[in-house]
Amino acid sequence: MSDQLRVSDQHLETVVRRARRTDLEGLVACSSALFAEDAGTRDPSIHVGWPREFGPERFAAAMDDPGRLLLVAARGEQVAGHLMGTLAEGTAMRPVKVATLVSMYVQPPHRRDGLGARLVAQFSAWAKEAGAALAEVTAYSGNAEAIRFYERNVSRASR
Repeated sequence: MSDQLRVSDQHLETVVRRARRTDLEGLVACSSALFAEDAGTRDPSIHVGWPREFGPERFAAAMDDPGRLLLVAARGEQVAGHLMGTLAEGTAMRPVKVATLVSMYVQPPHRRDGLGARLVAQFSAWAKEAGAALAEVTAYSGNAEAIRFYERNVSRASR
């Protein structure tokens, strides 16, 4: 045992990539933290247990749906963050394809490392490649920090 080397977590690169089935547990943990930190403090109508009850099924379905994007920021086997986006075809009222950034979360120890910006940049690239004429994001009006983040990063990524 003493001859074996241990790889330090500090040397692991954080990779932003499409989610895999092996990421489901980490996705549920991230989504649960997002619900507790954001919706759970701002919207009393939200069922904060939803990610644990329904998240695995929804995330698995998203992985197989070309109209949805599910990204993880992975540090080794650990999910440090996630992003979910959707595509909607044009309608009579809005006759353009729209990409919506539905949810995003970065675990607190990994914040301020640029992971959120990397997730948004990959979402924007996906939206452009899919032919979306418009990219939008949802956020609670009381979440000023998230709104500032999206103002900085969504406009930068869409250039």
